Amino acid sequence: MGIPLRRSPSAGHGADPVLVVEDLHKSFGKAASRKDVLRGLSLTIPAGSILALLGANGAGKTTLVNILSTLMLPSTGSASVDGHDVVRDARTVRELISLTGQFAAVDAELTGRENLIYFARLRGLTSTAARSRADELLAQFRLTEAARQLVASYSGGMRRRLDIAASLIVTPRLLFLDEPTTGLDPLSRRELWEMVEELRDAGVAILLTTQYLDEAERLADTIVLLRGGRSVLEGSPVQIRTQFGTQVCRLELDSPAEAARARTDVLPAALGIAPGSFTIEGLGASFPAARGADDLTAALDALREAGITVNSAQLSAPSLDDIFLELAFENADTATPGTADAP
Repeated sequence: MGIPLRRSPSAGHGADPVLVVEDLHKSFGKAASRKDVLRGLSLTIPAGSILALLGANGAGKTTLVNILSTLMLPSTGSASVDGHDVVRDARTVRELISLTGQFAAVDAELTGRENLIYFARLRGLTSTAARSRADELLAQFRLTEAARQLVASYSGGMRRRLDIAASLIVTPRLLFLDEPTTGLDPLSRRELWEMVEELRDAGVAILLTTQYLDEAERLADTIVLLRGGRSVLEGSPVQIRTQFGTQVCRLELDSPAEAARARTDVLPAALGIAPGSFTIEGLGASFPAARGADDLTAALDALREAGITVNSAQLSAPSLDDIFLELAFENADTATPGTADAP
């Protein structure tokens, strides 16, 4: 598709990170009723890079986005966009960022073209320039045929494309995408992923919050997992999958009954692993393989001796789902920040 972008005149250039967050804290309430939502969070996003922010509900994702987009004040710590502090230079920061929330902000009672003209005028474009920019964006986001239809008649994917187009009237240095594909069908999700990748390739720094692990793995250069307002894991998807935790052995057996017997009667004794460490899903049995191939071999030998047929066996690094489930829901007070470093 190709997305020609229009730079904000105040946008900076160079190799420095676009977003820098340092030791950010945010609390609500006082004394015994105080709730610490962000607890010493630090992160950076360079130009032309996507950082995916993951975490369970209540981890602090929305609070962070609200602070970085100047909608909320931090308690302590600092954050800057292109060197401009989000508190002291809030007005300048607003010229450098765009935010696309979980729910489309476009007006359903206006046409797609009218919405884009409206947002362009808000960004200071003249009437002629606003109409021209609206037509450019409608073409780029494949909405020209629906340009004069009321947004109320748009599908979810069309509304989301229009919403992102509205945030790109003037190309931001930093784009916030808050769960942008929630509720979209698979085709619309894939189309949006391609658009986001093109924005990254054009030099836009992107902070993406998402609940979809496949989305984070597809789009993110860096993943940060929040728990209780702290970063407990940071790294590229490949670094996280290959370096975090133990490998996982997955076996497919002949029946659910055999999978259950393998879990309770055979594998715990053969491997010295507690029955609770095994996961049974239908015909499949999974367990952490701390000794890698040695555990896989021992499991196959034990199952063969017990007369249990193994239809397939796989040894792999833990998936992002495995890591997320293990880390995201632990007690926040016991969280130990970690980083998946490059080899």
